[in-house]
Amino acid sequence: MGQPARTAPDTLPHSNTLEISASFPPDFLWGVATSAYQIEGAAYEDGRGPSIWDAFSGTPGKTYQGDTGDIAADHYHRMEEDVALMARLGIGAYRFSISWPRVLPQGKGSVNSRGLDFYERLVDCLLAHEITPLITLFHWDLPLALQSDGGWLNRETALAFADYAEIVARRLGDRVRWWATLNEPWCSAYLGHGSGEHAPGLRDLQAAITAGHHLLLAHGLALPRLRAHTRSDAQLGIVLNFTPVYPADEQPETQESAQQADAFHNRWFIEPLYCARYPEALFSALQVQPPAMEASDLELIAAPLDFLGVNYYTRLLVRASAPANGGPISARLAHETVAPVPGSSYTEMGWEVYPSGLKDLLLRLQHEYQPKAMVVTENGAAFHDEWDGNEHIHDGCRIAYLRQHIQALGEALTSGAAVRGYFVWSLLDNFEWAFGYSKRFGIVYVDYSTQRRIVKDSGYWYASFIAARRPRS
Repeated sequence: MGQPARTAPDTLPHSNTLEISASFPPDFLWGVATSAYQIEGAAYEDGRGPSIWDAFSGTPGKTYQGDTGDIAADHYHRMEEDVALMARLGIGAYRFSISWPRVLPQGKGSVNSRGLDFYERLVDCLLAHEITPLITLFHWDLPLALQSDGGWLNRETALAFADYAEIVARRLGDRVRWWATLNEPWCSAYLGHGSGEHAPGLRDLQAAITAGHHLLLAHGLALPRLRAHTRSDAQLGIVLNFTPVYPADEQPETQESAQQADAFHNRWFIEPLYCARYPEALFSALQVQPPAMEASDLELIAAPLDFLGVNYYTRLLVRASAPANGGPISARLAHETVAPVPGSSYTEMGWEVYPSGLKDLLLRLQHEYQPKAMVVTENGAAFHDEWDGNEHIHDGCRIAYLRQHIQALGEALTSGAAVRGYFVWSLLDNFEWAFGYSKRFGIVYVDYSTQRRIVKDSGYWYASFIAARRPRS
């Protein structure tokens, strides 16, 4: 069972929050985030169909120690407990994803009412605890039945996604204000189809380009369906992952390399969404063909958004290298990563801790694309957490990470970035994709053998931070 907070939110330990000098509006969303396959478990219960991640993680050699999401953090059975834990910590908003195969086991056709019922109970439980839900409709767990028909390489999958979005909106649209269509389509496209690190495990860069376009098309087709079946003040958006690219020196070759890397890592998806075009020279630099598309595709993709979800973890420092045909993407783009960066610290993922990158990113997005609003939908870090078997998990590195990034967020807000919320990744330790259970991002520790939840020091720190910003009556 979950462990109660040791004390009331306004008197929690680690309440040294005044050091963050930035001011935030009273309606700013302070939340946590998760995704369905990473926490739910119950992979074969209540009518859920298999996803590409069930197939991928069940294939030997694809994940750390063969870990799967079959049980994960058992959130499907412990949902009320997890929501009550968020409430005790004073969390104001919760970003979660809906499992497409739990709602539509075949990806289309017959609806699994038990799947929708679960998410309705979750939404109602959140609202009862005064926690704002933010739904993500797709966080990588494509129904396996659709993959059998080509998955994201098949244009029909985009049409199926729009139907799925409408089904969910018809059930929950009267209560949920915040909706994101996709999470990190760059990862679904490239890691899933280009590098093969993620499901479905393809290694074909041309396939990644095709998948990326169909993911964007799915977003564009779903938006009007969502608007037709959600409340009048609904905020509709998409979540992109960004890795700001910095040149390591002033050499012209390095500057050009940084621009190419930026097009691949950052502009591949945002330019179609906000400019109705793909980045100039992206496809030639990658040595691939542009995606096949119909005349209206880019107009659909670039439909106005209410917010842009921004996932930020680290930056990329690059210098020029000789281009090469084939091989890793860095070789094709004629750059190499500078790592480790002298004087920098790193997370357990091997990612450089670089808080100012978040400020730089938000201000750049505001300047170049003028989104109506932005929400930092993921930000957090994996560190080596040790549990003493009692109630204590000291994770000072994570506290420092969160504090520094929230400070950078505040500075961006003060400098004109239209940011409306911040979500820590993640509420719970969980299945970290190909890394299995070897990496812990949670502000709440999960003992997987017992499913016991233990709030880490970072969870108490975040609770104190939120409490200090709560309007006083």
